[in-house]
Amino acid sequence: MLIRDKQPLNHLIADLPESERKRLIAKCETVELVFNETLTTPGEPLKFAWFPNQGFISLTVPADERSNLEVGLIGNEGMLGNTLVLGIKTAPLHALVQGAGQALRISVAHLQQQINHSPALEATLKKYLYVTVVQLSQTAACTRFHLVEARLARWLLMTRDRAESNQFRITQQFLAYMLGVRRVGITRAATALHQRQLINYHRGSITITDPSGLEASACSCYQIDKQTYQRIMQSMDDDLLDDSLVR
Repeated sequence: MLIRDKQPLNHLIADLPESERKRLIAKCETVELVFNETLTTPGEPLKFAWFPNQGFISLTVPADERSNLEVGLIGNEGMLGNTLVLGIKTAPLHALVQGAGQALRISVAHLQQQINHSPALEATLKKYLYVTVVQLSQTAACTRFHLVEARLARWLLMTRDRAESNQFRITQQFLAYMLGVRRVGITRAATALHQRQLINYHRGSITITDPSGLEASACSCYQIDKQTYQRIMQSMDDDLLDDSLVR
C-alpha cells in the first residue's frame, strides 16, 4: 500500500503515483458536500465527478412513486462519476449527499483529459468501476434474501467506515427510506440491536457501542464488499509499485 498524505485525501487519488496525483489535484476544486444535496439525477448529463475526502454519498434507484432504495454508498474509498472512464457522460443513478464533508470536484472534460494522459488513473477508475458493479450486485441479493436486522447492521457498518466515526446522525424514517422497508421494521431491528448492547439510539443519533458484535450480526455482504475492494484495489497498488520499480 502506498503512503497517503497526512491530510484527509480520497484513497483513489492518494494511491496514484505522485506526479499523476498532483496533476489530477491541480485540475480539481475543493467543495463542501451539503447534507441532502442531490448531485446527480438518472438520465441527466454529468457535469462533474466527485472524489470525497470526507462525507459520503448515497446511490439510490426508484422503488415506487413515493420512495427510493439505496443500492450503494460512496465515501473516501471511491468516487461519484466512475462511468466516465467508459466515456459515458450520463448519470446512471440518483446521488444524494448523506454525510456532509469535503470533496474534490473535477469537470467531466478535465477528468477525461487526465484519464487520457494517466495510465495509472485509468487503471484505478476501471478497477473501482468493477468493485462498484460487484457491490451493486451484492446489494441486490442482500435486499432480496437477508433479514432487516442483518441489513441494518451492514448499513450501519458501511456508514461507520465512511464517516470514520462510531457516532452519526440518522433518523429511523431515513433508514427505512434507504433500506426500502417500513419504519416499523427499522424500529424493531434497531431495538433488537440496542437490546444486545450493539448500538445506542437517541433522537436521531446512533452510536455503535460494540463494533465487533455488530459485525457478527451483519449479513455476509459487509465482509464480501470489503474483501472485494481490498482484493481489487490492492492489486492496483501492487501494479503501480511494480511500474515504479521498472522506471
